[in-house]
Amino acid sequence: MSAPAGVGARVAAQGRWETVSMLRNGEQLLLAVVLPLLALIGLTFVDLLDGYGPRRIDLAAPGVLALCVVSTAFTGQGIATGFDRRYGVLRYLSTTPLGRGGLIAGKAIAVLAVVALQAVLIGAVALLLGWHPTASGLPVAVLLLVVGAACFTSLGLLVAGTVRPEATLAITNLLWVLLAGAGGLLLPTDRLPGWLDVVVDVLPSAALGNALRTALTTGAVDVGPLLVLLAWTVVASIAAARWFRWD
Repeated sequence: MSAPAGVGARVAAQGRWETVSMLRNGEQLLLAVVLPLLALIGLTFVDLLDGYGPRRIDLAAPGVLALCVVSTAFTGQGIATGFDRRYGVLRYLSTTPLGRGGLIAGKAIAVLAVVALQAVLIGAVALLLGWHPTASGLPVAVLLLVVGAACFTSLGLLVAGTVRPEATLAITNLLWVLLAGAGGLLLPTDRLPGWLDVVVDVLPSAALGNALRTALTTGAVDVGPLLVLLAWTVVASIAAARWFRWD
């Protein structure tokens, strides 16, 4: 008789299953691929980013990468988890040898895998459109994408674990639109009115978007937004662990 799979193998298997499920879901692909690509092309060929920097594509690409994180980690994962909770999938899987920790770890692996695929796709298209990222900023960007994925996964799980699935669907989609349009993801915040600039700058969306733009255009680490993003990650993780309901 073969020995039972270890914890690592169980988590990896769950991560693969979650990843495949996300990539096979039409709504997930719309959020993860189609809308970010449309945003990248639109921001490159319209004048929304004129005046923010020397070239539209150099500002558009980091913003769209930030949008990809929110699409996958917050909206996509939140909706999927909300409906898994409704149909009893979470309660069932939490009682298996995988356990609650393994289930959450599997979801985190899936988010990171999909974000990595998005980054490759968006990066490739952006390069074809003439993007020239600063090479020294690439490791910083990778770190920001990982921290951003952790932050928005925690926020997505917090919403999915505390409200009804229909409410999760509405909240995550509405916030996706608001954060993309006015939350600092796609557009820099330095032209907002003074009071609104202060408010938006403390949002995790603006922190991720601004930090990625700084890293990929100058190669520098924007410490302020990074600290804001880390603070949101810690608070959201604690809140999700405290208030998430499995059934």
